[in-house]
Amino acid sequence: MRKRLFLSIIFLLVLLAGCNNDKTPAENEETPNNEKKKVSIMLDWYPNAVHSYIYVAQEKGYFNEENVEVDIQFPANPTDPMNLTAAGKVTLGLYYQPDVILAQANEDIPVKAIASIVREPLNYTVMLEESSIQSPKDLEGKTIGYPGIPLNESLIKTMVTNDGGDYDKVNMIDVGFELESSLVSKRVDAVTGTFINHEVPVMNSKGFKTRYFNPVDYGVPNYSEIVLLTSDDTWDKEQDAIQAFWRAAQKGYEFMVEQPEEALDLLLSNQDQANFPLDKAIETESLNVLLPKMDTDGEAFGTLDETSWEEVRDWLHEMELIKTKPEVDDMILDVSTGEMFSKITK
Repeated sequence: MRKRLFLSIIFLLVLLAGCNNDKTPAENEETPNNEKKKVSIMLDWYPNAVHSYIYVAQEKGYFNEENVEVDIQFPANPTDPMNLTAAGKVTLGLYYQPDVILAQANEDIPVKAIASIVREPLNYTVMLEESSIQSPKDLEGKTIGYPGIPLNESLIKTMVTNDGGDYDKVNMIDVGFELESSLVSKRVDAVTGTFINHEVPVMNSKGFKTRYFNPVDYGVPNYSEIVLLTSDDTWDKEQDAIQAFWRAAQKGYEFMVEQPEEALDLLLSNQDQANFPLDKAIETESLNVLLPKMDTDGEAFGTLDETSWEEVRDWLHEMELIKTKPEVDDMILDVSTGEMFSKITK
C-alpha cells in the first residue's frame, strides 16, 4: 500500500509539472522576450511645449503599446544631450542641427541625427516694437546682445551682409543668458539667441511688445532647430528599441496635432514645477508657434532633409566655423529604415 501511495504521489507530481509546462508565457513569469525595451532620452531643456508629443506618448500608453519603457531626463549642462548621447550614457538626445555638424566636423563626435523635430529655426533676432531697426542692415551702429555662442555671430553677419549692411559696424556683446533683461532694460538694441517660442511670449506676457527677424529670410540656410540624436554604437546595439520608441513618438505627435489643448495639459501635468514651472498661456502660444515649424508637409514626422544638411554644412564652412565638410551619411540616418540616405536616394 505504501508503494502504491508512493507511486500515486510521483504520478501527481509529474502531472502537475506537465500542467505548469502547458502554461502560456502570459500565465508564467515574464520571459526575456517579453521584457520591455528600455530607452532613455535627454531633453534639450526642461519640459516645455516642444516636448508635448513625448509626454502624450507616455501618458496615452503609446510607449507601452510598443513594449518600451522610457526614462525622460533633463540636462544639468547645455551640452549634456550631445555629450551623454555620444558616450552612450543615454539612448537618445535632443539637440540642434548646426551643433551636430560642428561636433562632427571639429571633434569627430560619434553621433547621428535620426529625426528632425523642429524643422525651422526658432532662434530669431528680436528688438522692442518701438525700435528704429526695420531690417538687418539697421543693426549697423547698434549693440546686439547674444549668449556668447559663435553661431549667433555668424547668423548676424549673414543677415546684415545679405541685407546690404556692414557687419564690422555691428557691436556684438556677450550678455550670457540675460537676453530678455538686457533687451527690456535697453542695455542692448536687439538680441539674438532668443527663441521665438519662448522668450518672445514671455516678454509679451510682461507687456513688452517685440518685433523680430527670421534668419532664413536673410540668407541663412533653413535648418532644424531641434533634432533627435543617437550614437553610432547605441544604434548598432539598440536599433529595435529606438525604432519602437519612434513609432510611439510619431503617434504622440499625431495626437498633439489633432488635440493640441489636451496634449498641452498632459505636458503641464509632467512639468518640473520646482526648477522650471510653466505658464499655460505662454506654453499655448509657444505650441502655436511650434506646430507649423514641426509640420512635415505630408511626410512622416521626423523626416530628415538631406539638402538642408548639405546647405547648412556649406554655410558653416563659409563662416569658418568648420574646417572640413563631413559627409551627409556621417551626420544623419533614417530612423524608420535604419539606412543611410545615400542608399535611400539611389
